[in-house]
Amino acid sequence: MRPLHPLDFIFLNLEKRQQPMHVGGLFLFQIPDDAPSTFIQDLVADIRNSKSIPVPPFNNRLNGLFWDEDEEFDIDHHFRHIALPHPGRIRELLVYISQEHSALIDRAKPLWTCHIIEGIEGNRFAMYFKIHHAMIDGVAGMRLLEKSFSKDPNSKSIIPPWCVEGKRAKRLKAPKVSKIKNILSTIKGQIEVTPKVTQELCQTIFKEMGKNPDYVSSFQAPSSIFNQRVSSSRRFAAQSFELDRFRTISKALNVTINDVVLAVCSGALREYLTSQNALPKKPLIAMVPASLRDDDSDVSNRITMILANLGTHKDEPLERLDIIKRSVQNAKNRFKRMNANQILNYSAFVYGPAGLNIASGILPKRQAFNVIISNVPGPREPLYWNGAKLDALYPASIVLDGQALNITMTSYLDKLEVGLTGCRRTLPKMQNLLTHLEDEIQRFEKLIAEHDQVEDIAKTVSA
Repeated sequence: MRPLHPLDFIFLNLEKRQQPMHVGGLFLFQIPDDAPSTFIQDLVADIRNSKSIPVPPFNNRLNGLFWDEDEEFDIDHHFRHIALPHPGRIRELLVYISQEHSALIDRAKPLWTCHIIEGIEGNRFAMYFKIHHAMIDGVAGMRLLEKSFSKDPNSKSIIPPWCVEGKRAKRLKAPKVSKIKNILSTIKGQIEVTPKVTQELCQTIFKEMGKNPDYVSSFQAPSSIFNQRVSSSRRFAAQSFELDRFRTISKALNVTINDVVLAVCSGALREYLTSQNALPKKPLIAMVPASLRDDDSDVSNRITMILANLGTHKDEPLERLDIIKRSVQNAKNRFKRMNANQILNYSAFVYGPAGLNIASGILPKRQAFNVIISNVPGPREPLYWNGAKLDALYPASIVLDGQALNITMTSYLDKLEVGLTGCRRTLPKMQNLLTHLEDEIQRFEKLIAEHDQVEDIAKTVSA
């Protein structure tokens, strides 16, 4: 029995019918050329007939404020096999994922489902896996992925992702500790971090708020079409971009790849809002999740958030990039002065009211941020499942009342995989953001190509 982490508790309590709180991944595989015609059917049969027992957290279900083991695990409740209608294009695949990502997960069972999807053009099949955010965060999900698949193209073993034994399962199978000891341990941890958290809160309130132009508070996000009530219907769109394009821009402008990613998203969001005649006069604020994991753990949630000024009120991309870089660096400098537990408690205090507002909807026009933008590092080597090469993986995430768009990215090999999750009713033609992302990348590439002395524009951003 494992107690809920405070963040796990928040994710569970934010959930309602129009606001599912699960994250997901769409994995696209290439069927081997020499595979038999029954390749998919054989794979599904092997999974269903597997004698492997699910390991934590996949066999954990909710029991009050604790995770408990499911004594009546039923594979048919979690695992589904479907075929796309003809012609099996990516369009039909994304429609199916949009529909499935809209559905809540049954809380009476472990909070995950897995779908094998065949009939995709180009001799491909897909796996769509969704799991409640209370169970894992994005980095933990990536670690589960890497342990589930093989780096050997000739490996034919089929171990379902929920049966992969490892450090995660061994750690969670540790001897049970009484609820009282768990509670006392939690209280002790809170007492230990209080002095440092109090110091940083005083620094924020008295030295930064209203005085530091690079400090982004939870009170300055403008009202936008992204910040409306959401319906239960989702739209999921996805695309791959060459990672080297971001590296080239990053190197030329002497900024991080994450700075470039945020700047490209900023330009795309500006173009989308302009096309809808809905661009706010004040700059959009992005919530950027940041991992606090300093070990090899892959369960629960160990994330905080950075509020980044996207500079969408500026037309010039270099100006937007400079604003983004300075606001992100300001948050990073603050977090460098604290350890992981201190950061979590600081974030809970500073951003807790924003979470309560999202949960309650008391102030629907007052949002701490306008959009969520995540960039999760992924596998750097090609992965295989029963000999089928993983061609692409697209993350699907959460939208909330007041937060109708989520941009989630992950790297795989030489690509940046982008998944857009949005409210179908609130955001018309949301998929056009993919085109705007490409346009903004080209805009940066053109800026760099037009300058004989790249150092000149690099100094503009780095000054």
